[in-house]
Amino acid sequence: MRYRAPRGTTDILPEEQVYWRYVQECASSLAETFGYGRIDTPIFEDTGLFVRTVGEATDIVDKEMYTFEDRGSDQVTLRPEGTAPVCRAYLEHGMHNLPQPVRLYYQISLFRYDRPQAGRYRQFHQFGVEAIGDSDPAVDAEVIELAWRFYERLGLQGLTLALNSIGDKTCRPLYLERLVEYYTPHVEHLCQDCQARIHRNPLRLLDCKQLSCQPYIAEAPVSTESLCDDCREHWGRLTTHLGDLGIAYSVDHRLVRGLDYYSRTVFEILPPEEGSQSTLCGGGRYDGLMEQLGGKPTPGIGFALGIERTILNLKRQGVTVPDQSTTAVAIAHMGEAGGREAVKLAAQLRSAKTSTILLPGQKSLKGQMRHAGSLGARYVVIIGDKEAANGVATVRDLAAAEQREVPLGEVIAAVSQDHSHD
Repeated sequence: MRYRAPRGTTDILPEEQVYWRYVQECASSLAETFGYGRIDTPIFEDTGLFVRTVGEATDIVDKEMYTFEDRGSDQVTLRPEGTAPVCRAYLEHGMHNLPQPVRLYYQISLFRYDRPQAGRYRQFHQFGVEAIGDSDPAVDAEVIELAWRFYERLGLQGLTLALNSIGDKTCRPLYLERLVEYYTPHVEHLCQDCQARIHRNPLRLLDCKQLSCQPYIAEAPVSTESLCDDCREHWGRLTTHLGDLGIAYSVDHRLVRGLDYYSRTVFEILPPEEGSQSTLCGGGRYDGLMEQLGGKPTPGIGFALGIERTILNLKRQGVTVPDQSTTAVAIAHMGEAGGREAVKLAAQLRSAKTSTILLPGQKSLKGQMRHAGSLGARYVVIIGDKEAANGVATVRDLAAAEQREVPLGEVIAAVSQDHSHD
């Protein structure tokens, strides 16, 4: 073949759509149950939005963004993450005038030039939520609960919630000093990326996956021991709320997340399979992000979860996904008159919101029946020239292995009536 999907992208074929529909509908309905409204932002933004918020010293900005100059000589970037565009929209549309917090959710495509891996592509998809305008740890608990209940509703088992607090602008500088002081004597033993991070983004030292860096991470100072009084109180109230909600968690002192804008609460949800690329969901609080965008100090917290990785885990765990795409009725037809009646009947059934497929009339009746079976049709309506002349059709119920002859004008009622017995 001359052309294939670009590396790191994939086609979502019809047989895969049942998983996508299941995950996306579950996400939307649950978010709306929690009071979140949908927002859709542009697929590309001003490059500066991501450089300023995600952080120049992050891998996303350094290595992964799809950035180009458009025909108007503006630098634009395909969206690599969802939070910064939502915060930009919050400011641009004056959402600070709404009752706070403003609760928003999204289902979007994102783009990162990264090595393709299981469940993660260069074009990938996320479901995410943002709660903007309230610093109460009860909102942190709500956001975490929404993510946790989502996976419960999908039917995934054995997941782990990892939790940490990385402090705020008051106490984090002192923690970073302690971190740099600890790592400096070992710098020559660190991987090349960490040798750069110690000066540019020391918090990311704890997130390194290189084997050579693991012994130093294990002995590094932990952020929860350097929290100021306000952050310590916030942390205590959050963990109390999670206990009240019956949501178990483990404190992971290595957990820092990959973006510069996080503060205080950070969390991840992981599947039973271990691995550096296994994280299903990640999020946290970003109380200083709005100021970076030129807005007033506005607290916020959110999460994003990978739809591809979620579907991968549904398949791994053998979760049964309801298939709502099955064809209800297939119409087999023979002869010119039978074909004309079949076309009219198909239109009538579709108008009655019944999923209907017109089978290929050039095939024999046996071939058309086989075709109907491969489509998963519940009913086959058979119309030949003789049936057309008599104004009738044969309705065959494939599930019950029964058939009966009904007037053409009663086919819709007959299929609907039979359906009501399921």
